[in-house]
Amino acid sequence: MQAGKPILYSYFRSSCSWRVRIALALKGIDYETVPINLIKDGGQQFSKDFQALNPMKQVPTLKIDGITIHQSDPKKRASVRMISDLIAGGIQPLQNLSVLKQVGEEMQLTWAQNAITCGFNALEQILQSTAGIYCVGDEVTMADLCLVPQVANAERFKVDLTPYPTISSINKRLLVLEAFQVSHPCRQPDTPTELRA
Repeated sequence: MQAGKPILYSYFRSSCSWRVRIALALKGIDYETVPINLIKDGGQQFSKDFQALNPMKQVPTLKIDGITIHQSDPKKRASVRMISDLIAGGIQPLQNLSVLKQVGEEMQLTWAQNAITCGFNALEQILQSTAGIYCVGDEVTMADLCLVPQVANAERFKVDLTPYPTISSINKRLLVLEAFQVSHPCRQPDTPTELRA
């Protein structure tokens, strides 16, 4: 592979990878493809080497300009979008009320804990390379807006946050900001009295 050339870890049939291939083609960006077969050998995305590139174990993964982008875009914005997508698309929907109703009452807690833990394992690893004061550097971004409600959900579902020191410390710094305080669920007009702060 040529030095400095973007590398796309992709699977031919992946619609997510296809979107990135379209974008690269539209921009006229020449790149190398590293196929990641999602079926062969139980799924090559689960290998230790690939997991080091993308803790979510998903394609596409794009290495460009010295950074690795897991979900698909210039450096800081790509990280913000990747983290936001991981939380809003990869964790939250799996422990959403509509999904939990389908799982059945006796399995809801276990299901939600597993979904959150799986996502937080990947998120913690990613934040270790992107975080400053907040999720991506030292300014509040969309990633932070996604993080705080998800940490609250983790606490509600009794997920042990000890293995996630980066997530926990960012969350604590965000919760002292006025915007996060006034928007908190315990301070809303429809909050039940027993849950008010």
